[in-house]
Amino acid sequence: MTRASISLDPTLLDYIVAHCPPEHPVLTELREKTRVMPRASMQVAPEQGHFLAFLVKLCQARKILELGTFTGYSSLAMAMAMPPEGKLVTCDMSEDWTNIAADAWRKAGVTSKIELRLGPGLATLAKLEQEGMASAFDIVFIDANKEDYDGYYESSLRLVKRGGLIILDNMFRGGRVADPASKDPTVTSIQALNAKIARDERVERVLIPVGDGVMLAQRR
Repeated sequence: MTRASISLDPTLLDYIVAHCPPEHPVLTELREKTRVMPRASMQVAPEQGHFLAFLVKLCQARKILELGTFTGYSSLAMAMAMPPEGKLVTCDMSEDWTNIAADAWRKAGVTSKIELRLGPGLATLAKLEQEGMASAFDIVFIDANKEDYDGYYESSLRLVKRGGLIILDNMFRGGRVADPASKDPTVTSIQALNAKIARDERVERVLIPVGDGVMLAQRR
């Protein structure tokens, strides 16, 4: 097969979303509420929410770690896909953003599945390791500040179980990762990590064009 030449323009993206399962009403409400916020672009797209939920069910995940809660769309999508006994630990720095998330979790009835930890991501990961959570998680989803992605990835390799899945979002940075002349640290950090994971024999890995680029890395 030759290289794909399809451009994911808005019409095709609408088509993709239309052929996903129906969006849960609380997810729709949260997406619309977030859409008018100044940092709305940080929210995952609806098709990414469906993709994350699909991976949770595919992996039969019962314990998930998320880095970067924002207003809670991805954590809500994953929590609803987990079994009743599932637990999702989500980490963020902002009480304002996560208050919005907590309201959505309550409306969807998944509050009992979710544990929110506020504070710097790397410090939170270190604390989880100190608490004996090494190899405890089925899935880790990374969608936080890009300059620390390498540190998040290394910690995730210790916190995810063997055979577990690390999902990294925004691995295209709007296509700027393909520019070798970029000096933006949020781009150069992702360029370096993409290159690192591509040759990392600790994982099975694939970089796919979902949303702003998703790297899937399964711990060996």
